[in-house]
Amino acid sequence: MSDIAIRVENISKRYRIGLARSRPDTLRDLILLKVHQVRGWFKAKRDTRYHPPSHIWALKDVTFEVQRGQVLGVVGRNGAGKSTLLKVLSRVTDPTKGFGEIHGRVGSLLEVGTGFHPELSGRENIYLNGAILGMRREEINRKFDEIVEFSEVGKFIDTPVKHFSSGMYLRLAFAVAAHLEPEILLVDEVLAVGDAEFQRKCLGKMNDVAQEGRTVLFVSHNMSAILRLTQETIVLDQGKIVMRGPTPDAVDHYLNMGLTKQGVRDWAPEEVADERNPFIPVSLRVLNPQGQVVDTVNAADGFAVEVEYNLKEAISSLRVGLYMMTTRGEFIFTSFDTDDPELFETYTERPPGRYISRCQVPPYLMNEGRFVLGVNASSYRIQRFFQDDKALTFTVDATGAPGTQWPEKRLGPIRPKLDWKIKKINSYDESKKT
Repeated sequence: MSDIAIRVENISKRYRIGLARSRPDTLRDLILLKVHQVRGWFKAKRDTRYHPPSHIWALKDVTFEVQRGQVLGVVGRNGAGKSTLLKVLSRVTDPTKGFGEIHGRVGSLLEVGTGFHPELSGRENIYLNGAILGMRREEINRKFDEIVEFSEVGKFIDTPVKHFSSGMYLRLAFAVAAHLEPEILLVDEVLAVGDAEFQRKCLGKMNDVAQEGRTVLFVSHNMSAILRLTQETIVLDQGKIVMRGPTPDAVDHYLNMGLTKQGVRDWAPEEVADERNPFIPVSLRVLNPQGQVVDTVNAADGFAVEVEYNLKEAISSLRVGLYMMTTRGEFIFTSFDTDDPELFETYTERPPGRYISRCQVPPYLMNEGRFVLGVNASSYRIQRFFQDDKALTFTVDATGAPGTQWPEKRLGPIRPKLDWKIKKINSYDESKKT
């Protein structure tokens, strides 16, 4: 048996935009439709500015393979082509070009209640979905109680699913997809709906599915779920694969897409929309101990961050601050230039002029990785003058940081050098083992 569960070769999918095809229900509707089509044709002849409907490539030359038993993540922005890819693999829609090979029984959870018939009860839909997957009735009977227990809709199992809430629909749909044991499971954003308890339950079940050796293609905007469930991830952008690699690297690449990476962020005048705003940002810079603008700093050396700005007029109680975050959006710290009481008293009002607010990050604080800097300028509870949550990213190199004598990756965004003491308090006594 081949080790390849899914093979995708140059799959492309093109959609036509600008025209919606309507299906007439009566002879009158058909006649009106033809009249509108003729009018549109004559209008196109007369109007030189007329542009015919354009097309969009939801997928463009996508090629990859998934090994049997692999859990592969798929991430990307809205409109990147993730859901289209799963629909093509699920045979919901045909590709415009290319082909895909799937070796095994496929279960799909593309959206809430995919494959459910609204007029049938929950019980009937479980058997219907099992039959679609090619399962025998005895197999479904063996799993039926487990499915109902997981979904927590046992009280309503004989009610037509059209009366279910979206949460109940999702619970049952996920339970069916996860428990009927397809060899290949395609999951699209299943954790986007449902309460926190159910999401935790889904994550646990997805983890069980992965441990059982089944092949999973998992699409999600939940980066924590992607990191927890997958070892390798594909990044899609505008219908193309821009990266495939270990999940932490792929997630960082996805979250860093579009961010400035040169250690400096300069704001053009047209980026400050309101001319009445007295605060005009000029530049944000990351500096090494030698005062050079850098994209990578050393954790053992520390570094500085400068915010340069102009004030067109005096501002009272102005504070200029930094947000530091991981590339996954987890806040590490927030700091303002007037946090110190002495500076707060000195700069109760800042007259017009050009300023630099400089923050010194001490050595032995940050862990290795890539981080995001944001900028805020405001008067506390009075007015926000400027904010850019993701102004730039930079990298911290852990060389020389505490514990680097062990070649291990330490968890968390900070890696402080703490003051430890080791003291022997007594000799070991064999007679007092307790």
